[in-house]
Amino acid sequence: MRVVSMVPSWTETLLKAGVQVVGRTRFCIHPPKMITNIPIVGGTKEVSWDLVMDLKPDLVILDQEENPIEMAEECPVPYLATHVSSLPTLQKELARLGEHFENPALIEMSVEALDIVEAPPLKWDMQKIPGFLEWVRPPSRNYEEVLYLIWKKPWMTVSRETYIGSVLEKLGAKVVSFPEGDKYPVIEIEDFKDAFALFSSEPFPFQKKILDLKAMDIDGAVVNGESYSWFGVRSLEFLKEAYAKNS
Repeated sequence: MRVVSMVPSWTETLLKAGVQVVGRTRFCIHPPKMITNIPIVGGTKEVSWDLVMDLKPDLVILDQEENPIEMAEECPVPYLATHVSSLPTLQKELARLGEHFENPALIEMSVEALDIVEAPPLKWDMQKIPGFLEWVRPPSRNYEEVLYLIWKKPWMTVSRETYIGSVLEKLGAKVVSFPEGDKYPVIEIEDFKDAFALFSSEPFPFQKKILDLKAMDIDGAVVNGESYSWFGVRSLEFLKEAYAKNS
């Protein structure tokens, strides 16, 4: 089956499972050696359907959190739209994809995801943060909550209702609480000095702005954003490693 994937996380997962991916977004950068010769047909928010049709796909893969609804409405070929918003939904969608493609590797990933979903949360340790890249400033005191930053100007964070929030809580972190339905709140960072800040390496390149962050009066660390937000095989490997280190 010839597949065009408009979801970076799924592109990596499908390729590692042996699915024939013939088209991708420019943000589909993993696995590096496997995506080199796969044509780019757009981004996660826009697509050239002419380029897609040139590839003669049997199926287009979309996700409700990654792609706009217009992409599904305008899709000229059959599509499958997942909806991954938490670890439990990841497990269900992996099982769904495994069944759709009759793919043992995807089915095995869904079993691994179920093991993680059913496992008790880990104990969060500020000195051993999973996916740690660099200190902004080590914790100067005990913090009960974590604030995960994904953007600057404006400052933007994530709530417990997001996939990232689900991963953080599985790792044992208590995510700052926000009103229900506000998945990606825009905030004033000065209002959250009672939380320890985690700055994601993507989509905003916080690691490249580390000197600016160090100049701020805030305790925090830069973490690997791909590990926390790329659902699918990358997230599973990240979480399995975290559990292995704590076993």
